[in-house]
Amino acid sequence: MTHHNPGTLYVVATPIGNLDDLTPRAARVLAEVSRIAAEDTRHSARLLTHLGVNTPMLSLHEHNEARRVDTLDSYLAAGENIALISDAGTPLISDPGFVLVRELRARGRHIVPIPGPCALITALSGAGLPTDRFVFGGFLPAKPGARRQALEDWSAREETLVFYESPHRIMHTLEALKEALPERAVVLARELTKTFETFLQGTPEALLSQLTEDPNQARGEFVVMVAGAPPVVQSEHQDISADELMKTLLEEGVGVKQGAAIVARMLGGRKQEWYARLQAIKTGH
Repeated sequence: MTHHNPGTLYVVATPIGNLDDLTPRAARVLAEVSRIAAEDTRHSARLLTHLGVNTPMLSLHEHNEARRVDTLDSYLAAGENIALISDAGTPLISDPGFVLVRELRARGRHIVPIPGPCALITALSGAGLPTDRFVFGGFLPAKPGARRQALEDWSAREETLVFYESPHRIMHTLEALKEALPERAVVLARELTKTFETFLQGTPEALLSQLTEDPNQARGEFVVMVAGAPPVVQSEHQDISADELMKTLLEEGVGVKQGAAIVARMLGGRKQEWYARLQAIKTGH
């Protein structure tokens, strides 16, 4: 390799559990690069040993990432290729690497992503909740007040909500979900791609009792997926007047009480008031 050409930074996804999930391309890159920047070098040493790779490693984690930019940039300038990996899954996704990639891009360096495992996508693909649109909230805040507030802020979103959670906080998060979104369907995915991979589904309350009864289920890292809010009727459809809607419901044989509930849900306002108005239309006929 000539040293006039700058090197490439490869952003390499590594297994989230099952080592067979490392792609042949990722394995080849890890063996061929000059160095590997790893979130935790001791942790990643196990993966490299498994692969029979002895590429030198240096650490890159949230506390030293900014300081590492110049070091890694100088290696690239000298023509070295570098691989960036995190402890598990795709770097930058709730993992270090964003600062490095942003800075090196700004300096015109060549960056090549090597796709592979990602807990977020793995969990969604097996959960059975809508995946056409979803929002990823990373880890919810650790403090109870901030966690509650975050869930309230997300509560109106119609997309499937996805969060990561650690084993020692999963019960707190389910408690917060029970308070903020008690009716929603929730799917918990844990130990993805590992021997005890599990998907649990239910309301926050049902899941709380399941995890209380079987504390083993509270082990391992979690992906928490929450069904989105039911769609709100958009204002463009509200050019139909409330009176027309109420007349239609009565003509279709819907009772006054149920009709009031439907109108209140679609147009807002209090059920009692709609009930009175429906009653008036019905008797006025």
